[in-house]
Amino acid sequence: MKFGVVTFPGSNCDHDCYYAIESVIGKPVEFIWHQDTSVKDFDAIILPGGFAYGDYLRTGALAKFSPVMKAICDFANKGGLVFGICNGFQILTEAGLLPGALLRNVTMKYICKFLYLRMETTDTPYTNLLKKGQLLHVPIGHGEGNFFADADTLKRIEDNDQVVFRYADAEGQITKEANPNGSLHNIAGIVNDKRNVLGMMPHPDRSSEAILGSADGKLIFESMVSALVSK
Repeated sequence: MKFGVVTFPGSNCDHDCYYAIESVIGKPVEFIWHQDTSVKDFDAIILPGGFAYGDYLRTGALAKFSPVMKAICDFANKGGLVFGICNGFQILTEAGLLPGALLRNVTMKYICKFLYLRMETTDTPYTNLLKKGQLLHVPIGHGEGNFFADADTLKRIEDNDQVVFRYADAEGQITKEANPNGSLHNIAGIVNDKRNVLGMMPHPDRSSEAILGSADGKLIFESMVSALVSK
């Protein structure tokens, strides 16, 4: 089992993800350079947070043209696990691997803080060790995390149980006040219809050990290991 962490020009959470895999859950991991054209040696790929290509034009819009993205799209279309965190989520939507788009926060400000996520489905390779309704204490750090989709796409996502995480309050209630960025339906993370591609704005890599303020994010990485072992 080997994980890969993609590094784009402007990525700044690639080492966080690398550390979470290697030192926290103890699995082999390598960096994947954005100009690489093959990912054949990997079992799971993580697109980390940051500002790929400086977020010029639009978040993720330039990164989707990196040579490595063709290989990642092929990998995902064959059922490989692809996990986009924050900027990685934005890249996955731009690349068409996930539906919807990430817009500017309704506050028009960058937001960095811990908040609560409510688990909406355990039927994914990323959440199989969690319980539906479970709360995770995980930080966000983004300026464009406002999830948007047209009405038909949003209905399809909801009907197909593709919403994985929603922003919630400390009691697990889905409220407007708990929504930091204006995301429709408080959506914080979704999977594709095949359930092998996950994108989420909050950072499990920044909450993988108690010393960071929470170790809840580790459960997502451990779920990925469980899914790969059971293949």
